[in-house]
Amino acid sequence: FRETNYEPEIWYQFPVNRSALGWNMVSASIGLNHQSNGRGQEYSRSWNRLMGGFIFEHGEYAVALRPWLRIKESTDDDNPDISQYLGRFDLAVGRKFGNHSLDLQLRNNLKTQENRGSVQLGWSFPLSRSPQLRGYMQWFSGYGESLMDYNHYQNTLGIGVQMADW
Repeated sequence: FRETNYEPEIWYQFPVNRSALGWNMVSASIGLNHQSNGRGQEYSRSWNRLMGGFIFEHGEYAVALRPWLRIKESTDDDNPDISQYLGRFDLAVGRKFGNHSLDLQLRNNLKTQENRGSVQLGWSFPLSRSPQLRGYMQWFSGYGESLMDYNHYQNTLGIGVQMADW
């Protein structure tokens, strides 16, 4: 492993039952989020965010929108430009297909010039020998795949094991 990222957070999530255009808003949330790589000095990367969240469902689809505001650091900032690369929101869409599921996550900084963000596509599938474990394949393209390289554009492909499905 090249890097380990940590992301403690505290949330208040409340149920919502509102429908519009065939979509049902099932919950909303607000919380504080800290993300860091736990390293020091020149390799330190961290930021704090005030985040909101909204979850919508329609049939086999689920959509989650999470906008955020970065909380500025009062001391030396490890990465003052992180919002320019990791954006101001993420949008995730997921769908089940029998025992398989697909998820898509988009992030963007909402700038017309120097527009940056990322796309992540994941596929979860059953493993024949274990009903509790699932296989997972993920493709990532963009900025912020890890905190250490938040400002470097990357394309990655990963495969692993997933212990729970949404």
